[in-house]
Amino acid sequence: MEILEIIKNRRSVRSFQKKEIEEKIIEKLIEALLWAPSAGNLQSRKFYFIFNDKIKEMLTKAAFNQNFFKEAPLVIVACADNKITKIYGQRGKDLYSICDVSASIQNLMLLAYSENLGTCWIGAFDEEEVKKTLNLPDYLKPIAIVPVGFSVKKPSPPPRVKKSEAIVIIK
Repeated sequence: MEILEIIKNRRSVRSFQKKEIEEKIIEKLIEALLWAPSAGNLQSRKFYFIFNDKIKEMLTKAAFNQNFFKEAPLVIVACADNKITKIYGQRGKDLYSICDVSASIQNLMLLAYSENLGTCWIGAFDEEEVKKTLNLPDYLKPIAIVPVGFSVKKPSPPPRVKKSEAIVIIK
């Protein structure tokens, strides 16, 4: 598939088949995460790959009972590593590390779609509950929960803003 086609056709999936993901595809997802750009190439991010149903159940509670994602065979918790402050100070913590994680997640979601997998970027959750559930160290900040699996159905595309509302061209 061409990359623009992948970008335009990827959707947020909220219903998953009970079907495992092949190990070779899991490895590709990992590669997609790791090869994303990062500030100063510090790669200030960490990803938790969760297959355990009990942990997924606890995460759905932390995510305000968004129960749909516990059906996914894989749930990824993406965290910013705030040790980046040693190099970039507060801006590194408040911005760069979050951008690093976000770029990685975008890579993951596009690669997943190219492998016929569905994903959904979940940002609504109780950060402290996620930290407690995964026993995260203080320097890791959960940024997103991303369920990954085979979609039951393909959602319709959501509307987009007009180019004129989002783009300013300066010559």
